[in-house]
Amino acid sequence: MSWSKVFTAIKGAVSETGETIADNQAIRIMDQELREASTEIDKAKTELTSIMAKRKGNARKVDELGKKIAEHEKFASEALDKNDEDLARDICERIGNFDEQLEIEKSLLQSFTTSEQTLKTNLKKAEARLKQLKQQQDVLKATEAVQKVQSNVASRFSGSSSKMGNAMDSLDRIKKRQQERSDRFASAEELAQETSGDDLDKRMKEAGIGARGPKADDIMARIKARK
Repeated sequence: MSWSKVFTAIKGAVSETGETIADNQAIRIMDQELREASTEIDKAKTELTSIMAKRKGNARKVDELGKKIAEHEKFASEALDKNDEDLARDICERIGNFDEQLEIEKSLLQSFTTSEQTLKTNLKKAEARLKQLKQQQDVLKATEAVQKVQSNVASRFSGSSSKMGNAMDSLDRIKKRQQERSDRFASAEELAQETSGDDLDKRMKEAGIGARGPKADDIMARIKARK
């Protein structure tokens, strides 16, 4: 292999390693960002709780002022029934103060109500978005893990392919050696038969030469001829 190819291979390995490090760093950064986003949502929920408490307090004040105004209007009416206009006027002045307080509390109540509704809407959107991002992050992590396993398997397979080839060569050599041994055993057996004369007897019998005694058909024919 030329030095240029070696250098190219090293550059490719370094580049791949750098990308892997960058990807792992990106995942860690995403984890941190999602944790921070979750923390901000928790803070927003705390703020929402405070706003809801203030809105409820203002609603009670509005209700109480409304009751006081209705009550003092009744008092003013009773004073007029008794022809006590000075008393009725003083009561009406108090009612006027209640009216001013009521307008202020109603304005605050409207402000808190609007803020509460807006924050609730934004919180729902933020929580839905955070949930979606966490799900995507889970998929990304799972995919990264699967691909890492696939990469390890591929590298091990490529490394073991040569070992598998060597094993196949060894198997072929063993089979060949066993076949040669079987052939030698068969040849030795054949030679032993030729030496003992068994092979010659076999050949003579197959040729019908030197048969001992008549065959069954000859015996049957002879018996039938006597009858």
